[in-house]
Amino acid sequence: MPKNINRRSFMKHSLVAGGTALALHSFEEKVLSAEIDSAKKAGTAAPSVSSVNIPKGKIKDLEISRVICGGNLIGGWAHSRDLMYVSPLIKAYHTDEKVLETFKLAEQRGINTFLTNPITSQVISKYRKEGGKLLWISDGGSSKEAVKRSLDGGADAVYFHGGVCDSLVQKGQMKVIEETLSFMKDQMIPCGIGAHCLESVRKCVEAGFDPDFWVKTLHKDTYWSATPEQNRKPFDEINGAKKEHDGPHDNMFCINAKETIEFMATLKKPWIAFKTLAAGAIHPRDSFQWCFENGADFICVGMFDFQVVEDTDIAEKALKTVVQKGRARPWMA
Repeated sequence: MPKNINRRSFMKHSLVAGGTALALHSFEEKVLSAEIDSAKKAGTAAPSVSSVNIPKGKIKDLEISRVICGGNLIGGWAHSRDLMYVSPLIKAYHTDEKVLETFKLAEQRGINTFLTNPITSQVISKYRKEGGKLLWISDGGSSKEAVKRSLDGGADAVYFHGGVCDSLVQKGQMKVIEETLSFMKDQMIPCGIGAHCLESVRKCVEAGFDPDFWVKTLHKDTYWSATPEQNRKPFDEINGAKKEHDGPHDNMFCINAKETIEFMATLKKPWIAFKTLAAGAIHPRDSFQWCFENGADFICVGMFDFQVVEDTDIAEKALKTVVQKGRARPWMA
């Protein structure tokens, strides 16, 4: 087998070799077949893909598309419940070449910003040297040193990493967040605070922190693997998997969507909603419009290359609908 065998070719030939291309009976086979068709269409369309109009908003002087390309899939950080092989598989799929292809396709489809960790800075630099124009929001703002690494790598904005923020708030170490946010502001760049837990945002607001933007999780809780409502506790989002079957298992990233929507409505700064698909458990059709309707100024979405076209189509239609219908929280960007 060739060392760099194409993923789509592998799946296609595997199905044909097994005879399943002629008779797809199981649910799994039908899903896989549909995935292959979708991937083939995206792959052939990429060089001449049509553009779409993704509206933009502003965070300070940065004009940012309301759909932001997320970096977890690119970096190999998959929230895959109890499937241990998924993160290594995703990391293997996203070679530097594949990341560059994904960036270019996203840019063609109206996305002008991606959000990722400074660990990806080398491929970001390569992308920009080849003429790529995507803006970069870095989540590498958990210390002064991390902020410096982000800026040295070319970040256009930086925010305090959500998981680190949650952990510090839980431990009562608010001073670390305050000092780092102050340092970010001294660099004269847009700076934000991220969180998975609503309690973290509340505590930061109570402490008087004034970021340029917030990065907070938002998603529905109607998917099958969501933690049962009666079993949810504050900071479950970061406290790791529990032994109990109905406890949190890296499967829920916003345990209280209604409260989150209500609280974020009181904040007058731009809000980037992330984990909007609950790490792949919710279809974009059931998420994008809902997130915008409920106050998100931007949504950050991790996308494989073969998902970019469909996701941007859905986002464009969702934003048009929300603009026509209006929403309770005014646009803050």
